[in-house]
Amino acid sequence: MNKQMLGIIDASPYTNDLKPLTKFRTFAAVPFGGRYRLVDFMLSNLVQSGIHSVALFPRKNYRSLLDHLGSGKEWDLDRKRDGLFVFPPKSDELDSQPSIVTQLRYHIDYFLRSTQKYAVIANSSTICSLNFQDVLNHHIRSNAQITEVYHEGKSLQIYVLETALLIDLIYQGSFPVNTISEFVQYHSSKYHLSRYEHVGHTAVISDVASYFSRSMEILDPQIWKQVFVKDRPIFTKVKDEPPTRYMKTAVVKNSMIANGCVIEGHVENSIIFRGVKIEKGAVVKNSIVMQKSIVKENSLLNYVILDKDVKVERNTELIGSPEQPHVIEKGTVQGALMNS
Repeated sequence: MNKQMLGIIDASPYTNDLKPLTKFRTFAAVPFGGRYRLVDFMLSNLVQSGIHSVALFPRKNYRSLLDHLGSGKEWDLDRKRDGLFVFPPKSDELDSQPSIVTQLRYHIDYFLRSTQKYAVIANSSTICSLNFQDVLNHHIRSNAQITEVYHEGKSLQIYVLETALLIDLIYQGSFPVNTISEFVQYHSSKYHLSRYEHVGHTAVISDVASYFSRSMEILDPQIWKQVFVKDRPIFTKVKDEPPTRYMKTAVVKNSMIANGCVIEGHVENSIIFRGVKIEKGAVVKNSIVMQKSIVKENSLLNYVILDKDVKVERNTELIGSPEQPHVIEKGTVQGALMNS
């Protein structure tokens, strides 16, 4: 029996609820967990499930996503046959929001040429460790036409179906839906639908508050072990950087710190991405500091999200809350006017 699958990652969702983190990047490319992007988790799940042909369908602001994915080498998808494919919308639709069906139909050759009998439709907003071979086995045993993945009774908007059925659905017509998941849901009532219940830690990112809370969760060792499973690693773009340097004045408590950083100040209950510098006397608590940002002397951050390349000037205080973390836009300088 042909039990091969092709993977489809819906990178099209765009929401103002995650701004300013999505001002310059697509949802799938939002940094997460110190060194990853949101797309890494579902993409790694597909690869770990033996899927060697993966297509991504972004809609806008996808330059950083392309830069991150490259040839797909880190996910073993730089192949002569199959591999990683990115299918953006038609050039004349970049500034509009046509139905996702239009984009799928524009790239229909990918589906027509595929040899895999089954297709997995996933999203880039779900953080979990999911074996799609288990989902497929359930799908086959239940004689379902479409299998939908659930967690604790809630749909994760992840589906398994035959590739031939997916092609038929794409040809049936254009519908006012914005995501591939909505497209499948639109049709699901007409088919035999099965539910697969996923067990294990699962996080769904939908807005800034959920992004912050789900990020902070992985500081719990028990949750960390469920997300970063030892024999099912999460792959990401490799960057050659030195180990982090902890100076004599550094104090670090319950934090995740990536490589390439210089820590001179106090870091507590925080996630620090690659190449960050925390200067002497600076205090960073309950915060997320993304790549190559700098927090200068005697500054205080509490419940803050710094996007990439942010510079916090000395003696600056930035305070948010767990429900409303203070988000600082990529590449900006904080505190310069107050200190001038």
